[in-house]
Amino acid sequence: MAETKSFEEKMKRLEEIGELMQDSSIALKESVSLYEEGIGLISELKKELAEAEEKVKILTEQAKEPVLNDYN
Repeated sequence: MAETKSFEEKMKRLEEIGELMQDSSIALKESVSLYEEGIGLISELKKELAEAEEKVKILTEQAKEPVLNDYN
């Protein structure tokens, strides 16, 4: 079973990939492999951000709703 990485771990790996790809001595095959990994991470990160944004939106809307008081 694959280990699930946190958002922060994925961001760190994406930064590492960016740094590695700036190295002109890296082989083409490795560059393509890193690029593929990076694209996958970007997709996962975008999904996680969208989910978090939706959750914040829901919570914000709920916070705007009046709280019913049983004592009225």
